[in-house]
Amino acid sequence: MSRRRDVTNVKKLGSKALPVEKSGVYHSTKKTTTRKRKKNFVDDNESIASSDEEFAEQVDDVDFSEEEAETAQEKRLRLAKKYLSEIEEEEKDREEFEQGSVARRLQEEYLEEKGKLRKQIASNYTGHGELIDLRCKDHKNSITCLCLSSNGKLIYSGSKDGTIVKWSVLNKTKLSVLPGKRKSNDGIKSVVCIAISTDGKFLVAGDSGSKNIKVFNGEDLKLIKNLQGHRGVVTCVVFRRDTHTLYSASEDRILKVWNLDDMAYVESFFGHQCPITSIDALSRERAITSGGFDKSIRIWKIVEESQLMFNGHENSVEAVKLINEENFLSCGDDGQLSVWGCLKKKPLCSVKLAHGKDNSNGQPMWISSIATLLNTDLVASGGGSRDGVVRLWQCGESFKSLTLLFEVNIIGFINAMAFTPDGKNLIVGVGQEHKSGRWWRIPEAKNRLVIIPLLQNNSKK
Repeated sequence: MSRRRDVTNVKKLGSKALPVEKSGVYHSTKKTTTRKRKKNFVDDNESIASSDEEFAEQVDDVDFSEEEAETAQEKRLRLAKKYLSEIEEEEKDREEFEQGSVARRLQEEYLEEKGKLRKQIASNYTGHGELIDLRCKDHKNSITCLCLSSNGKLIYSGSKDGTIVKWSVLNKTKLSVLPGKRKSNDGIKSVVCIAISTDGKFLVAGDSGSKNIKVFNGEDLKLIKNLQGHRGVVTCVVFRRDTHTLYSASEDRILKVWNLDDMAYVESFFGHQCPITSIDALSRERAITSGGFDKSIRIWKIVEESQLMFNGHENSVEAVKLINEENFLSCGDDGQLSVWGCLKKKPLCSVKLAHGKDNSNGQPMWISSIATLLNTDLVASGGGSRDGVVRLWQCGESFKSLTLLFEVNIIGFINAMAFTPDGKNLIVGVGQEHKSGRWWRIPEAKNRLVIIPLLQNNSKK
């Protein structure tokens, strides 16, 4: 199997503003820059070397001799055989191992890479079990963000008091705590955003008390580095899957790319007109962001130095979340939940007033958080207003409809959500206040994580 090259090979001398084409056509910044970059990169849709050594050979020595070509081919064959043997071992360890499972997994990985994998499982979900609260005295203020390890066994949560807590999903217990700035020199004044690398090596967090990104060891939560460069508070961070490439966005309206192997800044991208509120990324060298009150969503293609803009919300766009490489969802304070395709500049479908209206003022209930179960048709939305409702939805055929499955009532602001990879639980971060401000407060709410066990009808699987 081929491995994707990392964006960290980029050598950047300065920052560039990117042109926007609203018609859905990408444009690069400069022709000369594009030609230069093509020498150092292979496009996502073209063949990619199966190892870093092969990629270096392709770049540095274009003219292979027959002997060198045979050596490269042999290496590819050897790596492919090794990968197949690893898959076979993993599948044999599973209870559901059966004939053809290896071929099925290879097909799923191919479809996932192309953004065409879609498992129809949402109709199996019938409701939820008893809610499980995860509380600790260290989270004194509202939970603002959370992230899960790639295997779904660990949760990292951040709160307004600057505390980061590491939890065990299996044991439902606290594993370790990084105190806030008042109690630790390495601490944070208030945690705005958090992300963990696929291999669990790096945990990064945005600090409202500074304009830095703090990089911690994912195992023991010890500070490794402060990444400086943003001119405003860092509002969102995400890792590109299976890499140490980090994308960050800020109130300064800038998207930045970092290489955490070298703890180095790579490049910046410009285009949003207001503070960026959310970011997401998967395996491809691209990131997707929401621009808050500029009402736009943008996809940034890193290699091509281009962006594509989407418009469809009437007010601030609060969050975006990819469900696969080609489709994503968005929500905002206009109460709208939308599903998009990367090739369409308008939503494939939208649900107006997805969480109803606020009885006190007649305004739409905000939606401030979204969770998606990757490569499936299952979605969850959380109210950022005072309704404290989590709703689960099924995406219809070709993502052209959203059907409500059921809802879960929780007292408090739903500030963050994530599905465990197996789809058995939905993790929710709850607070007395909205993650971004203190417009309202729900005194009876408890600042905590909530594990929602999801019930499935096994006969439908």
